[in-house]
Amino acid sequence: MHNHGMEIAGSVVLITGAAQRVGRAVALDLAEHGAHIAFSYYLESEPWRATAEAIERLGVRSFAMQADVTKADQVRALAQAVLQRFGRVDVLINNASIWLKKPALEIGEAEWDAEMNLNAKAPFMMAQAIAPHMIAQGRGLIVNITDLSAFQAWPGYAHHSASKAALVALTKVLALEWAPQVRVNAIAPGTVLLPDDADDAKRRWAIEKSALKRIGSPEDVARTVRYLIEEDFATGAVYFVDGGRSLV
Repeated sequence: MHNHGMEIAGSVVLITGAAQRVGRAVALDLAEHGAHIAFSYYLESEPWRATAEAIERLGVRSFAMQADVTKADQVRALAQAVLQRFGRVDVLINNASIWLKKPALEIGEAEWDAEMNLNAKAPFMMAQAIAPHMIAQGRGLIVNITDLSAFQAWPGYAHHSASKAALVALTKVLALEWAPQVRVNAIAPGTVLLPDDADDAKRRWAIEKSALKRIGSPEDVARTVRYLIEEDFATGAVYFVDGGRSLV
């Protein structure tokens, strides 16, 4: 029997690191379309409470939990708490990420580990914690948020690039290993949200680097997630939402 794409409305979505920035935008977009949202945040100082309230104002349920997703025990606790609260997880979005910059000759072990642990190990452990439940229910979607550094050579980002390329490799292997019940895809955004401290020069640079000569928005990522929830013939793929930046 063929199962057409999942309905967004009524689905349960777990997003890591969604208190702010792109993760928050994706959470709110899916909530607007009727999804219940569980999310993790890392620091108590993040605006997680405001995000949870914004989700609930849209008429759906939300659940927020502090977790360091680089730690196996905290990943298990998060997965358990969400499954207990909602009874299932239909979509897992591995969004929590770290961006460090340093010349390759100066990258220390701690910085290397920080990149690898959050950008590669954490998504693997989250997927490993949630996949058995998806397999048991016969369906599920995992979306890994990578970026263009996985495909382009960016001096100063050796550790970051390696971690994001690892996430792409993981996406493909898990897609094959957990098919047909679980679909696993990645999204590679370009500049959809400038860093909080970005100046005009950075903005001009990002616009210039894009084939479409503009900066995207977090909603571009959210729409791609919605597409992946509803389009159930997509698995093991990377979706570029980068205004053509990977071409230039």
